[in-house]
Amino acid sequence: MRVEKEIHESALEDFEFEEQVSEEENSLVGPNIAAKKETFELAEGIRLDVGVTDVLGKSRSFVQGLIAQECVRVNGSPKKANYKVRQGDQIEVEFPILRESTAEPENIPLDILYEDEDVLVVNKRQGMVVHPAPGAWTGTMVNALLFHCRNLSGINGVLRPGIVHRIDKDTSGILVVAKNDIAHQGLAVQLKEHSMARKYLALVHGVVLEPSGTVDAPIGRDPSERKRMAVVMHHSKPAVTHYTVLERFSEATYLEVRLETGRTHQIRVHMAYLKHPVLGDPIYGPKRNKYGLPGQMLHAVHLGFEHPRSGIWMEFDAPVPKTFAMLVEKLHSS
Repeated sequence: MRVEKEIHESALEDFEFEEQVSEEENSLVGPNIAAKKETFELAEGIRLDVGVTDVLGKSRSFVQGLIAQECVRVNGSPKKANYKVRQGDQIEVEFPILRESTAEPENIPLDILYEDEDVLVVNKRQGMVVHPAPGAWTGTMVNALLFHCRNLSGINGVLRPGIVHRIDKDTSGILVVAKNDIAHQGLAVQLKEHSMARKYLALVHGVVLEPSGTVDAPIGRDPSERKRMAVVMHHSKPAVTHYTVLERFSEATYLEVRLETGRTHQIRVHMAYLKHPVLGDPIYGPKRNKYGLPGQMLHAVHLGFEHPRSGIWMEFDAPVPKTFAMLVEKLHSS
């Protein structure tokens, strides 16, 4: 089966795995000293974040960051982003001094599958964030990498040294890390040209009837919930996911999934689009977590790429984590 949505040829430029975040937005880290203030009124009934975004001419995510840090106040009090403005409300915005953050080395164990002078191949555990970001400035894979290896590529900046691609916090599995800029550029070209081999294992809700299929549907921000991604026709990027059924259970299906593109949350969004969300997915799946899972049952099981220096094709596999394997056994017995 092939599920397709047509999109215009002039889709935005290709990107892999990483959301593109402006330097200004990425620099709002922790408490800062206010540099200046601005006060104004907004139209009655408008959402606070929408109104402030229009007045400031900034991105909505930037404004939501200000609101989260209580740099936006209504009549002297902080409000949530969805607060509906009332007539006469005085909106005050404090603009923090932007400062750059750097990732610090931390002695955190890593499951390293391969390492040489150019690349590291790591089996990331479920629950580990790949690089520092709001809400997770420490304890990330980057912090661990900096302790293990001080030489990492600098193309993605001080918060993402060596990071060519990423997987979500609660997705486990294989990542390749660049130890210098030449290696980073070589790996990035392979991602852009879709020549890397990337396979995942996924447990999804419901019984997938077709033995295999392809989802060809563009992904962008969910217009009703900006923290989610969704299949949308506007302001989106092409996304293609191939899947094969490995095993069917009474209420779930075990899939092998191959990525052709690599959009944010791509597999999770596409599986939800098929009405088969990944088991344990807290964002795109059912609110009730039937099996008490710590996160989505999605594992990057296989990665293949051409070594950026030698040109030799290399392949790596990583077994599913214990929670995943135990759930498969439970599904067998149910």
